[in-house]
Amino acid sequence: MFSIIQAAGWPIWPLVACSVLALALVIERFSSLKTRKVVPPRLVDEAITVSRTAVPSTDVVAQLEQNSLLGEVLASGFRALNANPKLTEEDLRSSLEGAGRQAAHKLERYLAALATIASAAPLLGLLGTVIGMIEIFGSQAGTGGLGAATGGNPAQLAQGISIALYNTAFGLIVAIPSLIFWRYFRARVDSYLLSMELAAERFVRHLNTLRK
Repeated sequence: MFSIIQAAGWPIWPLVACSVLALALVIERFSSLKTRKVVPPRLVDEAITVSRTAVPSTDVVAQLEQNSLLGEVLASGFRALNANPKLTEEDLRSSLEGAGRQAAHKLERYLAALATIASAAPLLGLLGTVIGMIEIFGSQAGTGGLGAATGGNPAQLAQGISIALYNTAFGLIVAIPSLIFWRYFRARVDSYLLSMELAAERFVRHLNTLRK
């Protein structure tokens, strides 16, 4: 592998950095976007059960907030009612929407970076290809151009071809998985956001009964 990187020349190093960064982002997102950390299946039912007659204690609310991202959204509703038991329904919804926007921001963290890598990697590969072509033309300088390739510098010609091909291939190798994982995480985040929106709407109706 190291010999390939050496043959590809210096233009491949930005692609190597992109590949390492993309791998780190994919691992981080797989860890952070687990269902139990975002929208545990029965969390809304449990929150409604413990607040059937009144808003739970601050300890219970704090525990709910630390449970998951959905727990943070639900806890914001409890905190709003604790702060002002007579707040309007609009204010209650506004509180949950604000917490929901923060949760959405956390869900979408690093996705833009992964999309950037997927877009930039082919361009970096193309840059390496262009540099390789420059090496090829440079190896023929003073020998009558490409038509006189047999009179040029064979080692420099081979190096230029290696730089061009290896960088093109490596750029695609980095870009394709990055794009696939970005699309996968994007769909997963959209699914979580929909689940959180439906859960929050159900929870608001429950909080309205407590508010009254």
